[in-house]
Amino acid sequence: MAQKVTVQLVDDVDGTPADTTVEFALDGVSYAIDLSADNAAKLRDSLASFVASARKTGGRKRTAQKPGKASSTPTAADRERNQAIREWARNQGMQVSDRGRIPAEIVEAYDNAQ
Repeated sequence: MAQKVTVQLVDDVDGTPADTTVEFALDGVSYAIDLSADNAAKLRDSLASFVASARKTGGRKRTAQKPGKASSTPTAADRERNQAIREWARNQGMQVSDRGRIPAEIVEAYDNAQ
């Protein structure tokens, strides 16, 4: 038997169906509120004069990583490749550290030599 679960956003102000979640911060506290399009517009309109006079202290938050994109955590294959690059560079008389980032010039030279 299959189940279908539906999530419906409800406007936190008036209980009507919500169209969006609006995030904002005030006095160092971040908030998220589910609002209908009308209430979201009202909130933005009421804050517009303050936003126009304010200065930005940060940008928008990054969204979650999309499937299929590489992660920033090195994989075993990345570590093996880095070890091979370091070994190759040392055999070529180049100075390369045992840890940390490998200079782009060395990686490029390694790739060109392969």
